[in-house]
Amino acid sequence: MRVAVNAEQLLYRSPGGIGRYTAQLLTVVPAACDDVETVPFTACHRDGAVERALGAVGAVSAAVRQPLPRPVLYESWVRLGRPALRGLEGVDVVHAPSVAVPPRGGVPLVVTVHDAAPVLFPETFPARGRRFHDLGLKAAARRADAVIAVSHAAAEEIASNTPIPAGRIRVVHNAVDAPSLDATRVERVLGRLGLAGRPYVLWVGSLEPRKGVGTLVGAMAVLQRRGRGATLVLAGFEGWLRRGLLDAADVEALGSSLVQPGRVGEEELWCLYRGASVFAFPSRHEGFGLPVLEAMSQGAAVVASDIPALREVTGGAALLAPPGDTARWAEAIGGLLDDEPSRRRLGEAGRARSASFGIERMADATRAVYREVAS
Repeated sequence: MRVAVNAEQLLYRSPGGIGRYTAQLLTVVPAACDDVETVPFTACHRDGAVERALGAVGAVSAAVRQPLPRPVLYESWVRLGRPALRGLEGVDVVHAPSVAVPPRGGVPLVVTVHDAAPVLFPETFPARGRRFHDLGLKAAARRADAVIAVSHAAAEEIASNTPIPAGRIRVVHNAVDAPSLDATRVERVLGRLGLAGRPYVLWVGSLEPRKGVGTLVGAMAVLQRRGRGATLVLAGFEGWLRRGLLDAADVEALGSSLVQPGRVGEEELWCLYRGASVFAFPSRHEGFGLPVLEAMSQGAAVVASDIPALREVTGGAALLAPPGDTARWAEAIGGLLDDEPSRRRLGEAGRARSASFGIERMADATRAVYREVAS
């Protein structure tokens, strides 16, 4: 079975969780399913850009480029339903890993919708993003033979808040594909980042309103003022509407205890997970929360927001705190920092929980959706 996958997310400045998901569709799914071959396609880019993006995630197939640059292509797809995909003759299924939904051609179309956040939390997206997601969700409802949701929580909110009918939604959980790490390698990377020997609390993601990072910074500032603080590492991308997300007084209170390395490479990311005393994820909303699963796979003790998707993913293997409640987050993180046995127990529980989200299960479930729509 040949599946054409939109790989365009890999070329974003901040690919995010959808980028990691796209990379898995292109690499680990065909590796785990010997009857699936993936064919990446992208918008029009300068020579070398597409090859570098695919090579960075280990994708080996050459991409089929569409004739328009991304902004024009995507707007035309969701607004006008054209142009048709080109150069993909002989594929059995087309898979859009996001709501950049291409026109329906002569083969079945699968669309992954990760959540209904732009509908539920419109204030956390810029106006252009809200319009694009609204059009994309409507296009998915009209065109997709099947819609993949990455959690049961996401499936429920998509069915309740978008035009996509529940009967067309299939739940395929995200998966973790963690590398093997040795202690020497971890120490070398942490030393390069200036973190060797420093207990730290880690956050990973895109700095945008929905992620609740201000709550975490505030909680760490509370601990710092009480003399119980640790280093806080914010690793990831600068997202949208980020002005004013972090309280200036809290940032000042943390001082050099706040480390912001920005976007980090794969090796650095996994070493940061492994070395963290606590991984904190204070999002107001998530469709899945892949960084939580990745952190648990490395044995990090996790504190996460008490919201439906994160309850589903953590399955009792994390401490949960109300989103936006700085005092409760300070209490949860501070308690773990002061209690090594509890951190170790929680880390072991998280590692065991993450094993149930193996890549083979995700690959098999994704292939089942392909087979369903192609039959």
